[in-house]
Amino acid sequence: MSLDPRVRRALRDAGVSEETLREAADAATADAERTAEQLESFFEDREVVYSDMDLTHSSDEYPEHAVEYADLFTHSEDVRGWLRFDSWGVYVEGGRVLSDEVVELTLGPTIHERVRFATAREEL
Repeated sequence: MSLDPRVRRALRDAGVSEETLREAADAATADAERTAEQLESFFEDREVVYSDMDLTHSSDEYPEHAVEYADLFTHSEDVRGWLRFDSWGVYVEGGRVLSDEVVELTLGPTIHERVRFATAREEL
């Protein structure tokens, strides 16, 4: 967990030990690693997903995406990586699992939005 020096100092001044801060950082990092694994698994197990992304070239309310791969990693407590579809890809700046059927990713350039992906349109 990344805390700037002022926050760490304020927490220590408030009685939080360095060991407790380290344990919290380790827990946040482990949680991010689990999330990255779950998100990768969500996309690995599917050939097609649906999203609530607004695509200018699609008239579908929930467009279909043919999944090539998701390559995610962690940086401290952050989930980052790349999501590749059949004809395009996008940088992932964060994500979370909402259910077994739905995940939410924060997508970077050129999307710059939180987008939900689901196993079926009716899940969105």
